[in-house]
Amino acid sequence: MVPPSGPSRYLRADERIHIADRFREKASIRAIAAELGRSPSTISREIRRNGTRSPRNAAAGPTGRMSRKSVRMPVGPGPRPGRSARTPSCGTSSSTTSHAAGVLNRSAGFCGRASPSGRRCTHETIYQALYVQGRGELRRELTRSLRTGRAMRRPHRRSAKRQPRMSKDMVMISERPAEAADRAIPGHWEGDLIIGRTSRSAIGTPVERSSRFVALVHLPDGRHPAKVRDALIQTVSALPAHLRRSLTWDQGSEMHLHQEFSTATDMPVYFCDSGSPWQRGSNENTNGLLRQYFPKGTDLSVHTREHLDAVAAELNSRPRKTLGRETPAERLAKLLATAS
Repeated sequence: MVPPSGPSRYLRADERIHIADRFREKASIRAIAAELGRSPSTISREIRRNGTRSPRNAAAGPTGRMSRKSVRMPVGPGPRPGRSARTPSCGTSSSTTSHAAGVLNRSAGFCGRASPSGRRCTHETIYQALYVQGRGELRRELTRSLRTGRAMRRPHRRSAKRQPRMSKDMVMISERPAEAADRAIPGHWEGDLIIGRTSRSAIGTPVERSSRFVALVHLPDGRHPAKVRDALIQTVSALPAHLRRSLTWDQGSEMHLHQEFSTATDMPVYFCDSGSPWQRGSNENTNGLLRQYFPKGTDLSVHTREHLDAVAAELNSRPRKTLGRETPAERLAKLLATAS
């Protein structure tokens, strides 16, 4: 007889193993129930539900063959297991994790294209397997392999609950000219800041929407609104007039003086909706590329104007898939030649 370790509504793993072993030995349901101190109906339901699985798989929870109804039923106190543990099409959580870790240095996309079972898994399933299932040394190894270096995934807050940082004088992205949305006409920019250590240093990252051309803004003295205004004016003033059609920014407090910027440059500023970074998709993508040159947690004020120009030139000479393998510099030159 297996002595119970304490009252529990659900069968424990050792009890399931005992049921599987005794059932294989042709013991009766009532005899097994008496040995475990459980109701015969509990033993009967367990045999009906998991009788087609091996004893070890039956004890492991919902990872082997079982009905969809059984998958939804809890196997013990605690939260419902994730998709990578519940869905055979994505393999078991351990196989998904190990396979994802094996190709992580190349791309998470390889995991979704060639999972161990030969079926596809979404990128979200891969991420959940890596972030949720990783433990101990495995977690540290995976963190070192991740391009962003993020050890945890944070849930997005609901955008409707976010409070705007500037409650007045904002012209929202919904009022931006339609020509900016289709990227056919150059001169519409997206912008933001990448922040350095302790939020005391920053670099401005305006990106031209049509060509993905980036022009980095030097902010050696911090991101006070007046500093950002003056640095943006200096950067934008170097552009020809037909490349100064609009600037789309998030609702960061550094743009508090956006009206003064617009007056000095004749370049209107439009603001994204709260908590909607995808409305500046090109800029967000560029910021991710820039983090390879300016890692998080570093002091960004140490970089000179010349270094920023060199980094921008390297990115602008990098072929981009979204541009048909053209570089941003080539695409911008082509657009300017067509416009003239």
